[in-house]
This record gives sequence, structure tokens and C-alpha cells, in this order.
Amino acid sequence: MAEGERRASIEPKFLELLVCPLTRGPLTWDAQRSELVSKKARLAYPVRDGIPVMLPSEARPLDMEES
Repeated sequence: MAEGERRASIEPKFLELLVCPLTRGPLTWDAQRSELVSKKARLAYPVRDGIPVMLPSEARPLDMEES
């Protein structure tokens, strides 16, 4: 993490409301990478400045060992 950069966090209640825009399945929070992970879609959605970016075009594909 760069100097002066803060790790984002997601409130548990907010996480319960969020779903993957592609699969409508649940998401899990990866605090290490500040991402919301959809195991079913095998995508990780970034959280920038505390705001989830739920666009498939912005998501990172998961590696085999991550999914």
C-alpha cells in the first residue's frame, strides 16, 4: 500500500445487500486487495475511495487459485 493510501472497508450490513451484477450471487470482501469477490463469476470488483465499482469492465479476473 502506498504511503498516505488508506485501505477501504465495507460494512457487513452493506455487504449483505450487494450482489454480483452478472450472476446476482453473493460477494465476499477481500480486505487485502480492497475488492469485492464474486466466486461464481470469478471476478473481483475494486473498491475505490470507499465506493464499490460494480462494472464488469472494471473487474479483475480471478486466478485459478483465487476462485
